[in-house]
Amino acid sequence: MVFFVIAPCVVAGLVPYWISDWRFEPLGMAWLPLRVLGGILVAAGVIVLLDSFVRFALQGLGTPAPIFPTRHLVVSGWYRYVRNPMYVAVLSIVLGQGLLFGNVRVLGYGALVWLGFHLFVLAYEEPMLRATFESEYENFRAGVPRWIPRFTPWGAEPRG
Repeated sequence: MVFFVIAPCVVAGLVPYWISDWRFEPLGMAWLPLRVLGGILVAAGVIVLLDSFVRFALQGLGTPAPIFPTRHLVVSGWYRYVRNPMYVAVLSIVLGQGLLFGNVRVLGYGALVWLGFHLFVLAYEEPMLRATFESEYENFRAGVPRWIPRFTPWGAEPRG
């Protein structure tokens, strides 16, 4: 729970607040659909983040924090659609706030957050998962994309 407050809540909540004061920037009516999309992205991101975090604790018997990693590879729930649903959820929350509030600086911050996540995944997380879970992770990696979710859940393909 401490990691949840320190990492996602700071990255997706506190920093965007510092940048935007959660104040709506004046925009024309043409931007209303982007504000609605932003609200949807925030709500969806919160749902995916909470679900994925709980799966780490209950199914993986660990946390997303590198100092307390899971004992089991988590491949259920949103992990059947994308390998990094927590990162995607945090990005959804940040970018959603940028759209909702009409704040370009929050959108720029979101791009920097994605770059940081991407570099961390490539340099640390994926090599660690390969070493820890070996063929189980390779099978998961081959079937589930890193950032762009699948349309159908992995493992639900018809056997032929």
